[in-house]
Amino acid sequence: MNLGWLALEVKYLGRAREFYVDRLGLDVVRESETDCVVEAGDTELVLRVPSDVPRGGTHVHYAFTTPRDEYPRWKEEFEAVEERDFGAYSSLYFYDPDGHCVEIGESDASGDGIAGVFEVVFEVEDLERATGFYTSLGASVTDRGDDRRRVRLDAGGFDIELWEPQLGIADGQGGVHMDVGFEVDDVAETVDAVEEDALASETTRHGVRLRDPDGHYVTVY
Repeated sequence: MNLGWLALEVKYLGRAREFYVDRLGLDVVRESETDCVVEAGDTELVLRVPSDVPRGGTHVHYAFTTPRDEYPRWKEEFEAVEERDFGAYSSLYFYDPDGHCVEIGESDASGDGIAGVFEVVFEVEDLERATGFYTSLGASVTDRGDDRRRVRLDAGGFDIELWEPQLGIADGQGGVHMDVGFEVDDVAETVDAVEEDALASETTRHGVRLRDPDGHYVTVY
């Protein structure tokens, strides 16, 4: 799978646009009175004011990737709430104006600035139930938390973390009201694999939109 889009709910569109465009250097793809879509590598980040459903995630913790030689620049740009060394790479954690916990992690990616999104965190009520849904969707479990109730899954082009309600690194939280788009190899096959466990499904102009067992909107296309 590839992460096609991640929607974030924001209070003030102009303020959010300034943060992601002027400070993070992301390019605007399109915008309207209710949303502004910016590009982070192959992923679209949708900044959306409360106006309709799906709303876009609140309290979302997610992670950008950046080339190693760009990482020091981000350390100078942002006063990190926390920095972590994970051995092969380090990450900065800070907050956007709407309280989303943003991570920037160094990687072997090429290019300048933000190269993409490599992790998204969902808050779930029942960890095993949610894990079953996302493994049926095509992700595979790579890690289970020893000290925290979490499961990490490899979705191919990015990682998904599922957290029961709790605070993580830098007091990050799993996102609620998530709205994401996953590019998959076979839409019909993917829908068949998970539709029985989905709360609802409908065909939209973007693909087939599912509601996972926790009410998050997941569109496969």
